[in-house]
Amino acid sequence: MLSSIARTTTAASRRFATNNIAIRGLAHTPSFHVDTADNTTAQYFDFTEENYGLVKSVLSKYPANYKQSGIIPLLDLAQRQHGGWLPIAAMDKVAQITGVKPSRVYEVASFYTMFNREKVGKYFIQLCGTTPCMICGSEDIKQTIEKHLGIKNGQTTDDGLFTLLEVECLGACANAPMIQMNDDYYECLTNDTMVELLEACKAGKPPKMGKWGSLPMNGQVSCEGPLGKTSLFEEPLPFKIDVDRFKDGNVDPASVKEHMAY
Repeated sequence: MLSSIARTTTAASRRFATNNIAIRGLAHTPSFHVDTADNTTAQYFDFTEENYGLVKSVLSKYPANYKQSGIIPLLDLAQRQHGGWLPIAAMDKVAQITGVKPSRVYEVASFYTMFNREKVGKYFIQLCGTTPCMICGSEDIKQTIEKHLGIKNGQTTDDGLFTLLEVECLGACANAPMIQMNDDYYECLTNDTMVELLEACKAGKPPKMGKWGSLPMNGQVSCEGPLGKTSLFEEPLPFKIDVDRFKDGNVDPASVKEHMAY
C-alpha cells in the first residue's frame, strides 16, 4: 500500500511541476543561530550613551522585578542601532540588561519576524504576497524587483543596498499591491513606479511619506479611490446619550439598546 501511495504522490508532483503555476516561496531565517564572520558570541555590542537614555526610559515603564517586559522594545532599539539587524551579541546585551538568560531573549528574537537575525540591506523590502496583493499583481512587482536588482527572494544586492523578502499580509489590502521598505509603506504599485522607487533609493532620496503615514505611488491620498473623497466630508458627531440614564441604579433590559445609543 505504501508503494502505491508513493507512486500516486510522485505522479501528482510531476503533473504539478509541468503546469505553469507560480509557486510562492517565503524566504525565512533559521530559528537557530549560525556563526558568521560578523555575528558570533565573541563579538562586542553595547548601546550608545544616547540609547542608554532610551533603555532607561523603557525599563521605567515596568516594575523592577519585571524588567524582562522590556525585551521587545530593547531588541528593536538594538536592531535600529545596528543597522537594521540583530547580532547575537546584541541579544546577549539585552539579556544582561533585563536580567534573564540569553535563551529567553533568543526565543523572542526568533519568534517575531520584525527582528532580523541576519544582515539585511540598507533598504529592506518586504513584499506582501498574500491574496489581495497577489490578485492585484504582487507577482509582477516581485519579478520587477528581482530583474531590476539582480537578486531573488531572500537575497541582498552585492552593494548591500537592498534585501528582498516576500512576507504575509502587511494590512494595506485596500492599496494593493504594496511593499514595506524599512518602516515605510509604499502602495498602489505598478512595475514602472516600483522601478522609480528603487532608483530613488539608489540615489539616496527615497520619497517622503504622505500625510497619513504611507505613500500610494499613484498620487492618491491614503485609501481614497480614483474619484477622491466621496463620503465622510465632515467629522461625524457623537451619539446623544442621556447622562442620567442610570441615575436610579436600575436598568430596564428592554431599553438597553436605547441607552447604548443603538
